[in-house]
Amino acid sequence: MFDRDFEWSELVRFASYPGPEATLGVVSGRRRQGKTFLLDALCRATGGFFFAASEATETESLRQFGAALARFEQRPVPYRFAHWEEAVEALMAVAAPGGPPVVVVLDEFPFLARTSPELPSLLQRALGPQARREVGPVRLLLCGSALSFMGALLAGTAPLRGRASLELIVPTLDFRLAAGFWGIEDPRLALLVNSVLGGTPAYGREFVLGDAPADLDDFGPWVVRNVLNPGRPLFREARFLLAEEPDLRDTALYHGVLAAIAQGNHTRGGIAGFLGRKSTDLGHALTVLEDTGMILREPDAFHRKRSAYRVAEPILTFYHALMRPEWSDLERPGQGTAVWERSGTTFRSKVVGPHFEQVCRTWARWYAGPETLGGLRGRIGSGTVPDPAARTGHELDLAVFGRDDQGRESLLAIGEAKWNDVMGRAHLRRLEHIRDLLRAREGVTLAERPRLLCFSGAGFTDELRALAEKDPAVQLVGLDRLYAGT
Repeated sequence: MFDRDFEWSELVRFASYPGPEATLGVVSGRRRQGKTFLLDALCRATGGFFFAASEATETESLRQFGAALARFEQRPVPYRFAHWEEAVEALMAVAAPGGPPVVVVLDEFPFLARTSPELPSLLQRALGPQARREVGPVRLLLCGSALSFMGALLAGTAPLRGRASLELIVPTLDFRLAAGFWGIEDPRLALLVNSVLGGTPAYGREFVLGDAPADLDDFGPWVVRNVLNPGRPLFREARFLLAEEPDLRDTALYHGVLAAIAQGNHTRGGIAGFLGRKSTDLGHALTVLEDTGMILREPDAFHRKRSAYRVAEPILTFYHALMRPEWSDLERPGQGTAVWERSGTTFRSKVVGPHFEQVCRTWARWYAGPETLGGLRGRIGSGTVPDPAARTGHELDLAVFGRDDQGRESLLAIGEAKWNDVMGRAHLRRLEHIRDLLRAREGVTLAERPRLLCFSGAGFTDELRALAEKDPAVQLVGLDRLYAGT
C-alpha cells in the first residue's frame, strides 16, 4: 500500500466502531486508484464479506451474490434469492445483534443498482430506525467508480441521504507522490511521465509491469513501448475510460469535446467552434463530463462568470492530442517510433506544457509556503487580465489570493510557467506589467508587495537569478523546487 494512510485509517475507524447499530459508508473515486485493493485488504484484515459485482442481469447478480454469501458463511448450499429484498435481509443478518461488528463490502455498487433501482431504498429500510433492533453491527461499505452515480447516492432526496457515517473519496496521486510511487528521482523525468500517465497507481504497476524509464534518454522509447504500442493495455485505455462510464452514451460527442480541450480550446465557445456546433448545444455534454470527473471547470480568477475547461486525466489529454489524430498509423505494429518522432512539437505544446502549468498551480496550492506566496493562500486559479491600452488580454498561469487584516480578499502573487523556455528579464517584465494592470483595475485588491513567481522547466538566466537574490518579491521555481521545496 502506497500513501493511503488517511484512507486506511478512516476505513479502520469505520470498521472498528463499537456501536451496536448497523452503519453505512460510501467509497468512490476514479478507476484504477486502488479502491478495491483497500477494501479487499480491510475485509481480509477483519474477516469481512467482500462482493465484487459485475455487469449482469438482476437474476444473474442475485445468483452470484447468493453463492458468494453462502461461501462466506460456509454454507454447503448457495442461497437462491428471488429478489433483492430477500438478499438484503440475509446480508444484514451476517452480524448478530449484540455481537462483534462485521464488515460488508459491495464493490461496483452501480452495476447492481442499475439493474435493480430499488436497491438503495431497500438498504435505507434495512439501516433505518425500525430495523435497528433486529440488525446487528454490520459495517456496510458501498463502492463504485461511476462518480456521477456515487455522488448522487447521498445527495438531495436520494434514499440513502443522511444514512452514511463515512463518505470517502480515494484520489489520484499528485505529481510528487506519483514520482515516489514510480521511484523516479530525476524531477524532469518525473514530470514527463506524470504528463502522460498522471498519478493513477495501476498505470505504474499492472499496466506497464513495473517498466519505468531508466533516464531521460529512455523516456521516448518508454512511451513507444508502453503507450504507443498496440499490444499494451495503455494503448486503448483512454477509449475504455469513456466506454466504462454509464452516463456517457454519445461517446463520439464526448471524445470530440475532450479532443477540443486537448487541442487548447478551453472555453465553451472555443470548444463549440472546434466541433462546428453551437455553444448552447454543449451544455449537457460538458456537465456530464464534469460530473464523471473527466474534465474540470475552473472559474477565471478575475471574471467569475468565465470558466476554462481542462481535461482532468493526463492520459486522456495525451490520447486526444497525440494518439487520436495518428490512430490509423498507430494501430499498425511498429509505427509508434515514427509517430513519436514527428509528434515532438505537439507533445511539448499540447501535453507537457499545459500539464506543467497545472502542476505549478498544484504546487502553489499544497506545497508553497507563506513566505513564497507572500501570505496564507486562499483560492488559486488562472485567468485573463485585459490590457485596454493595447486592446488585448494577458493570460496569467497563476493567481494566488489571500485575506488582508480586515478579512478582504487580496491578490498575494501572480505567476507564469514555461516548460521549455529559459526564463529571463523579459518574462519578469511581463509579470510586472500585468501586476500594474491589476493594480489599476477596480474590484481587485493587491497585497502591499505581490510576489512574482517564475516557473520554468528549463532554468533561469543569470540576470534573473541575480534579481531574485536581491528582491524576495521575485520567486524562481524550477523543477527541483517543485518536487522538493516550498
